[in-house]
Amino acid sequence: MNDRTTTDPIPASEEALLVPLRAGALLGVLVALWTFVMGFTGWYRQPSLLFLFWLVIPLQIVVLVLMLRKTAAAAGYLRQVQNGVAASVIASIIIFASSLLFTMVVFPSYFAELEALGRLQMAKQGLSPEQIEAVVKAQAPMQKPLGSAFAGALGTWITGLFTSLIAAAWLRKK
Repeated sequence: MNDRTTTDPIPASEEALLVPLRAGALLGVLVALWTFVMGFTGWYRQPSLLFLFWLVIPLQIVVLVLMLRKTAAAAGYLRQVQNGVAASVIASIIIFASSLLFTMVVFPSYFAELEALGRLQMAKQGLSPEQIEAVVKAQAPMQKPLGSAFAGALGTWITGLFTSLIAAAWLRKK
């Protein structure tokens, strides 16, 4: 039974567990918001602005580094890596769900629009109809809500792991 009152400070051990949870939730919500900004503004329909979606990677790096900086004094290297990966896994759950919401509910024609845009771009580049069909066929598995959502989650895990491995070492040396 927990005898702590609402005014008691959170013990350091519990606070240490909450930091990655908060960072992961923040990261997941920020990535989801950015995805919806890309959708509602129509930027995903403009080839010259598609690169803006990739701003989620530096966003993740910043959130993780700030979190790891906050926990560096009390956590060793492996704990720091665990914190970063945990935050990324939490974020990936939110990102996965928001991606499904984005592509299945809010923008159900998203993949059809991207395919049409891709076909147009490839035709402008001089690819033959056969070459275009081959590219579209090769991309087809990722042009579905589940595949795309999983790719976003996997990218979040991988970015989180590498960011944590590097940032934890860098922050521990200071």
